[in-house]
Amino acid sequence: MGDRKLLSVVVSVYNEEESLPLFYREAGKVLALLDWDYELIFVNDGSADGSRPVLYRAAQLDPRVKVIHFTRNFGHEAAMIAGIDHAAGDAVICMDADLQHPPACIPEIVGKLDEGYDVISMVRTENRSAGLVKNITSGGFYAVMNAMSGTSFEKNASDFFAVSRRAAEVLRKDYRERVRFLRGYVQSIGFRRTVLRYAAADRAAGHSKYSIRKLFRFSMNTIMSFSDLPLRLGIYAGALSGLIGMLLLIYTVWSKVTTGTPDGYATIICVICFMFTVLFILVGIIGQYIGILFQEVKGRPIYLVEETLNFGPESRAAEDSTPENGAPAGRD
Repeated sequence: MGDRKLLSVVVSVYNEEESLPLFYREAGKVLALLDWDYELIFVNDGSADGSRPVLYRAAQLDPRVKVIHFTRNFGHEAAMIAGIDHAAGDAVICMDADLQHPPACIPEIVGKLDEGYDVISMVRTENRSAGLVKNITSGGFYAVMNAMSGTSFEKNASDFFAVSRRAAEVLRKDYRERVRFLRGYVQSIGFRRTVLRYAAADRAAGHSKYSIRKLFRFSMNTIMSFSDLPLRLGIYAGALSGLIGMLLLIYTVWSKVTTGTPDGYATIICVICFMFTVLFILVGIIGQYIGILFQEVKGRPIYLVEETLNFGPESRAAEDSTPENGAPAGRD
């Protein structure tokens, strides 16, 4: 390698058999033109299609292709942190294999790294393939996050980002939650940060693995990982209920004095329905927080590695094969 810096490109893979050859070809063309050396780290997140043999062939033909096979599907967040855990580069770029994160953006990212930036967040200017509903909910998600959290998040920031070696080290050592939001961590760790904008391309093949239900669950976990405001809703709901109760009391007394005892059946039903709605919402919120705490207290691994390819004995994969970071790296 000489004096050239090493760039680690981490690629999350889940059932991307058709996309992988296209991504490898496009990324290879771009990376070959850089002044940096590079390694391509593919993290196979328990794919059930033919992704595994495709990755195996690529690793056989190109020693710069390194592969991590999970024992099962642990999720996109686990795949990205696994790649960062095993990366040996002076900087790490995380992206997806479906080509919606364009490899053509890599030279611009490397230029910012050369300028001394530690964190480069990639922000989508448009994502036509996501559809109207997902685009609207994505914008709403960041609006809610910025309103409820003490951290300011870039609207439409994606899982396409880059971090320097020292920023990656912070993510490896200090951000080991089981319920994760890596792009949020990247924007909250500080350091010298900048933003680049890109238009998300159409998927090279296949379809999105995130359903609306999965996105909703992920959004709820994320909000509760970054904010305790939902827990304080009980105070606000109690104050609101007390105010409504006081107004209702005044109305009842006034009605009794002026017109006699009012017929209060409908009012009582409405008040009971409202109070129980608030109560059950708050119980659900508390249960969600307890669920997150339960996941963290168990302390189970974020991911488990079945096998690695092209990681030498001197690599970070061998150094960091501890339960906290995942699992033994397997065979090379």
